[in-house]
Amino acid sequence: MQISSSAIVEVLSGAGALGLAAGGYAYAALWPASRIFGRTLTAPRRAGEIALTFDDGPNPVWTPRLLEVLDRHGVKATFFLVGKYASQEPVLTKLLSNNGHLIGNHTWSHPNLALTAPKKVREELRNTKDALEQITGKPVRHFRPPFGARRPYVLRVARELGMTPVTWSAMTNDWAEPSAERIAERLSAKVDRQQSRGLAANIVLHDGGHREPEANREPSITAAAQLLARYAATRKFVTVDAWG
Repeated sequence: MQISSSAIVEVLSGAGALGLAAGGYAYAALWPASRIFGRTLTAPRRAGEIALTFDDGPNPVWTPRLLEVLDRHGVKATFFLVGKYASQEPVLTKLLSNNGHLIGNHTWSHPNLALTAPKKVREELRNTKDALEQITGKPVRHFRPPFGARRPYVLRVARELGMTPVTWSAMTNDWAEPSAERIAERLSAKVDRQQSRGLAANIVLHDGGHREPEANREPSITAAAQLLARYAATRKFVTVDAWG
């Protein structure tokens, strides 16, 4: 779900064809708090609440280790899963759900939906929703667009399929940062800033990799453990369905 430089370049290139100013289109399509193309669930005015969300899994190596961390702290998280990886790891996917974590849709193959053809957009969302629901036996009601990239059609299809589009309010480049301490400190600063504004915090970390299903996510998992230790006594951890 990370916003890569190539994704931004693609959006900027597509903007010319749409006849929009490149910078304005990129902001509308990629900025998590933007409402230009439609509303998304970010973080409500519920100070003291934190949603830990994880993208691009399931990862057969690191997701089970993350589950151990979450279980030790008694915290439930939200996992936005890539459909093709979930279908390859049905036991792990079902374990996430059975352990009380919320499962969300992160498309089948992680494309940039701001530029994807309409038919393909619907296939990406529908196929993933169907696969996740078949594996878990539970409805999938939340969707996070890869890279945060969306346009009005994407948000409309998600809602037609019964899913709330979700972005975020706190993210770093944890997929590329080797230091768990730096990841945790940067996210903590964002969480504290949200708290000072009376807002909840919607944190993104990555337990998987959209190009490499077994990507090394040790820094991200360690950072998650540090965040849990830091805020366990002062914050309430929730899954995003607590917000809508």
